[in-house]
Amino acid sequence: MPDQSPPAPQGPTPELFSWEFAADPYPAYAWLREHAPVHRTKLPSGVEAWLVTRYADARQTLADNRLSKNPAHHDEPAHAKGKTGIPGERQADLMTHLLNIDPPDHTRLRRLVSKAFTPRRVAEFAPRVQELTDDLIDRFTASGNGSGDDSGTGTGTADLIHDFAFPLPIYAICDLLGVPREDQDDFRDWAGMMIRHGGGPRGGVARSVKKMRGYLAELIHRKREALPAEPAPGEDLISGLIRASDHGEHLTENEAAAMAFILLFAGFETTVNLIGNGTYALLTHPEERERLQRALAAGDRGLLETGVEELLRYDGPVELATWRFATEPVVIGGQRVETGDPVLVVLAAADRDPERFDGPDTLDLARRDNQHLGYGHGIHYCLGAPLARLEGQTALATLLTRLPDLRLAADPAELRWRGGLIMRGLRTLPVEFSPPRRGQG
Repeated sequence: MPDQSPPAPQGPTPELFSWEFAADPYPAYAWLREHAPVHRTKLPSGVEAWLVTRYADARQTLADNRLSKNPAHHDEPAHAKGKTGIPGERQADLMTHLLNIDPPDHTRLRRLVSKAFTPRRVAEFAPRVQELTDDLIDRFTASGNGSGDDSGTGTGTADLIHDFAFPLPIYAICDLLGVPREDQDDFRDWAGMMIRHGGGPRGGVARSVKKMRGYLAELIHRKREALPAEPAPGEDLISGLIRASDHGEHLTENEAAAMAFILLFAGFETTVNLIGNGTYALLTHPEERERLQRALAAGDRGLLETGVEELLRYDGPVELATWRFATEPVVIGGQRVETGDPVLVVLAAADRDPERFDGPDTLDLARRDNQHLGYGHGIHYCLGAPLARLEGQTALATLLTRLPDLRLAADPAELRWRGGLIMRGLRTLPVEFSPPRRGQG
């Protein structure tokens, strides 16, 4: 059998998790894939973890039931100190969600939640996503930055993260969950604090998580008290979570709050980054962007669908899969991982593995053989992926159609990426455009 061990490293291990690394981590990940595909490193938090970077190893690791999602299997008290997982979730009693549990509890909860989060429900939500998308574009193109000119002359400007990519999924998930409109700006504020990843005031994330937990508990209690005997058409997701049962067993209010929280937290930030990273990739690859615009103008949405999958692979919203902990010694890619060791699958590295993808560093919106790992693999595959895809496709198609000359308003080298371990997304995305004529789009 041929030797599968990586070649001897050429040069020093690249620096990981610096600001320069955040701007373009892919050369460092290419080095790790070739020379140290299962690499132990100290994270910025001080926790030591294994990074898995090759596609085959990543796919196997994501589906390995010897790697637990439950932080109780970590042999250090790091989780209790907020160094793994979502800051503040333990203090807010929000641990019983799908990212932190294993079968059989995971099986039961996912089955219950799936009943409230069906493809049909997502499909029925498509008109609302389109309405939100159009409304946000209307707002920032008429915001007084030279974009309210009916003649179509002049230049409009916007920050697509602040004005579009961030509010779209937060308002969408609030609508889907059943958060009243008058409370949604509070959610926007809490969510904004949660995705700053240390860029806000000390302890701000934990305080926002606690406020969100208190609000969700109260909202779930109110909805449970007022729940009608039969579901109404278009019933909101929190009511669906309350109503869902499995052999007569329902979610507790605490489980429902934790599930609503993780759907919000995981669902909105991944979509912010999908829209932001995806738009940035299109603006910096004009031939692919024009190719997609031509297809949309011809009424062909096939390239949009394969294109969003390619954007997820090329520079996806989730850089590393969430934490896993070995429950027994495990060999990954020829490397022994001891019981209790944390393991982080680097989706961004796996999805550019040349052993799996032809021309992995090339953006090809028509790529067909594209079984990327952007939304995970195995039993923890992202439950909200259909909603994220819907929002990503709607957002990108509408932007490119209504603002056909959308362009970057900053040097790419000047853009800054948010800090943080799991997610990958831009802090800002300054753009310019010719304002649409009234009624255009």
